[in-house]
Amino acid sequence: MTNEQDILGRITMRAGVLGGKPIIRDMRISVEHILGMLAAGDSVQVILDEYPFLEPEDIQACFLFAYRSLAGEQIHERVSL
Repeated sequence: MTNEQDILGRITMRAGVLGGKPIIRDMRISVEHILGMLAAGDSVQVILDEYPFLEPEDIQACFLFAYRSLAGEQIHERVSL
């Protein structure tokens, strides 16, 4: 099993990419977009099929990022810039 730091390492933020929103592995796909798809009822498998460049760990990273953010952690300081 991969540790949480490795998982969170998949989430990056860059000022010039998507307005600095958290993104997955420096790609132009935001954590917000993936969480929105899940909230709309899409399954992880549907997302992986729609975006074949994503990996299951990327989805897990989105969940972990959201959890840590809601728990009040300063998660933004931990992601790559």
